[in-house]
Amino acid sequence: MVRVWILPAAFVACGVLVAAPLLLHGSPGAAVPPLVAFVLVAWLNSPLLFPRSVGSAEARRRSATDGRPVVYWRPGCTYCMRLRIRLGRRAGRLHWVNIWRDPDGAAVVRAANGGDETVPTVVVAGRPHVNPDPGWVRAHLSPSE
Repeated sequence: MVRVWILPAAFVACGVLVAAPLLLHGSPGAAVPPLVAFVLVAWLNSPLLFPRSVGSAEARRRSATDGRPVVYWRPGCTYCMRLRIRLGRRAGRLHWVNIWRDPDGAAVVRAANGGDETVPTVVVAGRPHVNPDPGWVRAHLSPSE
């Protein structure tokens, strides 16, 4: 749980370190933009950007029921952020598994990627696809969704 917040906390700390000297020298207007930028980058690298994660077993069960893809991801992954952002509101229609919180999910990803934890790994109809194009993932959501 703590591991997923290390990178966002580091970005916030860097923002504070950049803004503090500017504040101490009487330049609050100059301190705000870098602090806001670092907080934004921290948010982009946090689990808050992603829909709520479920366990791997639960995601597979739900996928078998509703046919929606399962996305295995981890915080701080640039490609996972790209997929999440490009899916927009449709991202909530997929089942997301944070491999840093779910050892079974990490095992599924390693099995699909020859021992590597390469994410995002999207499982559609039982077949894993590593770092697929977001348009391809959108195409695998049912039209009624």
